[in-house]
Amino acid sequence: MSTSPLPHAPRDSDAGADRVKAMRSFAEFYPFYLGEHRNRTCRRLHFVGSTLGLAFLAYALATQRWGFILVGLLCGYAFAWVGHFGFEKNKPASFKRPLYSFMGDWVMYKDIWTGKIRF
Repeated sequence: MSTSPLPHAPRDSDAGADRVKAMRSFAEFYPFYLGEHRNRTCRRLHFVGSTLGLAFLAYALATQRWGFILVGLLCGYAFAWVGHFGFEKNKPASFKRPLYSFMGDWVMYKDIWTGKIRF
């Protein structure tokens, strides 16, 4: 189990929005995504937001109060955006590739849980 820092990857300012939009696979996108999450506080805020999102999803499923799914999504995005704008000082990748970014959130979440990425 490695807790090495994130690999070197191009940041938004290096890559350009056109290059990001031209990426054809998630495997091609994920190194860019990690480069946009080098700041440890930003990653921690993503982790907290994702955990709250899952908790609200579980609550919604258990109680059939479906509005809590929206609350979970809002929590997830709010924590992530505070991380990006306040600590990482970049725009969230979701502005460029929403689906790949959403997938990246969950892969990074798993990688933090498994120790592949430092918390």
